[in-house]
Amino acid sequence: MSTLYGELFGAGEAARLFSDGAEIRAMLVVEGALAQVQGRLGVIPETAAQSIHRASLEVTLDPAALAGPAGQNGVPVPGLVAAFRAAMGAPEHAQFVHWGATSQDIQDTGLMLRLRQALAEAEAQARATAQALARLAEAQAELPMAARTYGQVATPTSFGAVAAGWGWPLLDLLDEVEALRATSLWVSLSGAAGTGAALGPRAAETRAALAEALGLTDPGHSWHADRGPILRLADWAGRLAAALAKMGHDLIAMTQTGIGELRLGATGGSSTMPQKANPVGPSALVALAGQVRAQHAALHAAASPQGQRDGAAWFGEWIALPQLWLSALASLGHARTLAEGVAPDPAAMAAGLKLAQDGAYAEALSFALARQMPRPEAQAEAKRLAQRAAAEGRTLAEVARAAHPGLDPATFDARSQLGQAPSEARAFAARVRARR
Repeated sequence: MSTLYGELFGAGEAARLFSDGAEIRAMLVVEGALAQVQGRLGVIPETAAQSIHRASLEVTLDPAALAGPAGQNGVPVPGLVAAFRAAMGAPEHAQFVHWGATSQDIQDTGLMLRLRQALAEAEAQARATAQALARLAEAQAELPMAARTYGQVATPTSFGAVAAGWGWPLLDLLDEVEALRATSLWVSLSGAAGTGAALGPRAAETRAALAEALGLTDPGHSWHADRGPILRLADWAGRLAAALAKMGHDLIAMTQTGIGELRLGATGGSSTMPQKANPVGPSALVALAGQVRAQHAALHAAASPQGQRDGAAWFGEWIALPQLWLSALASLGHARTLAEGVAPDPAAMAAGLKLAQDGAYAEALSFALARQMPRPEAQAEAKRLAQRAAAEGRTLAEVARAAHPGLDPATFDARSQLGQAPSEARAFAARVRARR
């Protein structure tokens, strides 16, 4: 990650999960756990297993020293195994490192250890963001503002309902996390071509024991050429980024000049225009979601490997997956900051309801008129009155009351036209509280 753009697009401490050092450490953890399990099952000598496991926790390998072998072999594991054996300094034990496994077993299982942490970090950040949105939704449940459809003023809604609308998808995603862990955080141990032949007659038992030791799920089969678990995790991250980008788009629109219905906790400045308060965080949400979508497409393109293992497809995954998760995690950082700092401008929201000559009340007018005439005629009359108001530069309320003096005063009262918006805002806040 760029130092210059680290604050704008960085994933914070979670970025370390996709560093070279973290990848090497995760693979060493897998090698150590594998040896420990094999020693316990009698597949390799117990003394060798203990020595390997201890060394896996103590040895530090330099990523730069593994770059050459990784470039030559097309995978970092052969170089890692060689360097690890050399660092152990006990050839009688080191010979049992990586017993029966293949590079993809070690690398995929190590990746799952890191993705488990990334998912946990995303879960925590999404929960904190939802909690901030819940506070906002509850506090502003009855603050009227203009809903907009196709970019046009539609009907009244409440800002609390809008904030809840940003948060509901996060709750749905959070509800999926436990199942995602069970169905997608898989251990891999099936040898060179997925048969487990070199692992011996206790191959299946070894895989199950390794899964238990590492806190992963045993899929019960080889998944070298089945990238389903990777895609499921990526799909979750992709839907998360999309939900946050929707929030970003709304914040950009609601802070633009002429609307100004919201104040962001932090804004950006211009090098030449001192009046500017740019919606930097919301813009980052939109841009980062674009990155996630692009890498998501690349992952799907890499998800149809040839044969039992396929280097080209696997390489594509290595390029796309880290950037996808880093972008998703960076989005969460921005979203949480925004949710905790955004504040509505009630006066600007009231002004928004007055746009288009009180056009926000046209639907309510048509239903009020339907009490006096058939519904099709009421719709036509409401449209005629709205067009007249626009042509004469008067408000719809003025024109409608002049034509129909007996109209219910609540027809043009925003708080009376909020419908289910306040209750949906409060329902969202209640659901967030229930999750604690």
